Amino acid sequence: MLKNIHKSIDSLYPEMVEIRRYLHQYPEVSFKEYKTAKYIADFYETLGIPYKTKVGGNGVIATLTGGKPGKTVALRADFDALPIQDEKKVPYKSKVDGVMHACGHDGHTATLLTLAKVMKEYQEELPGTIEFLHQHAEEYSPGGAKPIVESGAIDHVDAVFGTHLWATTPVGVLQTSKNVFMAGADRFEITIQGQGGHGAYPHETKDAIVIGSEVISQLQHIVSRRLDPLETAVVTVGMFEAGNSFNIIADKAKLTGTVRYLNPDIQEKVIMEMERIIKGICISNDASYTFNYTKGYPPLVNHEKEAELVLEASKNVKEIHKHEEVIPVMGGEDFAYYTLKKPGAYFFTGAEKEGNPYPHHHPMFDIDERALPIAAKTLIEAYFAYQD
Repeated sequence: MLKNIHKSIDSLYPEMVEIRRYLHQYPEVSFKEYKTAKYIADFYETLGIPYKTKVGGNGVIATLTGGKPGKTVALRADFDALPIQDEKKVPYKSKVDGVMHACGHDGHTATLLTLAKVMKEYQEELPGTIEFLHQHAEEYSPGGAKPIVESGAIDHVDAVFGTHLWATTPVGVLQTSKNVFMAGADRFEITIQGQGGHGAYPHETKDAIVIGSEVISQLQHIVSRRLDPLETAVVTVGMFEAGNSFNIIADKAKLTGTVRYLNPDIQEKVIMEMERIIKGICISNDASYTFNYTKGYPPLVNHEKEAELVLEASKNVKEIHKHEEVIPVMGGEDFAYYTLKKPGAYFFTGAEKEGNPYPHHHPMFDIDERALPIAAKTLIEAYFAYQD
């Protein structure tokens, strides 16, 4: 049956691309994906597959119950976009100013919708139940996965699988890990309150820019000098806001950034060291500060059995010529909440587009659409393998 399913997926490739390109033209940012959620719900309505909307927010879950007994497995795709201006010169360029599918979630959605259409035709032969889990708000913490899990929507599920179309990996390559696969991702804001004044009289001020610069410099020492070199972490200051004139010394500076980690103990160590550094520098400069640290998505940890299952199942997909176990990447992903709750695994489906070397979250981002059916075939192969 799986060979026939693969053929059916291939036969719907043009429709899969059409769906992806439509969604690419009409993106919606996290927590505001109302039209996209309706598009997904309408698709299942047309197929005659029962579904629920507003799951944990804007989530949509469709349930296909097979004609044979078996396990219940959720297959997940996210569908939110990013606040980025699409700069590609393609017919399917975003028509929404300042919003773009710059991470492939349009492709994830097209993959899952097409797979649902195929599997509807095989419903009577299907063992178990497929939950087509369409998740909103992956891009912006607290995300959509956490409220979906908290809603009880996957309490009855035996396992969860998901994939990310990975634009920096060649088509035909599948990557995953049997343990930690993606990093925990946090956010911080530091506000330094100094004392402003005339640029000609620095001795009468407490220069927030100088103090902020010192903080940034010392934060880099956390990873290089305060952590075990065998551990992994990232401390990045992505925004430094201060001052409004060339001849005025700024009284306030705001630093905003992210921390990435694989080990929760390291997360706590980084927080402690950040507080110590900020406090020490501000005291030495007679300045005050506020430090707000927001814990975001936890590390995504695959279950070993389910990750091995994905690797083995992917060998049945003829278009995949390389099956890799890889070291963790420092990007974050709220699929982590599903594998905290249920057995499961997440994997990358290579989608690098020739002549388009741009990474995820870039204004020129794009994917090779040949990866879409590969993702669909791997997901359904994993589903059937889990039934054994």
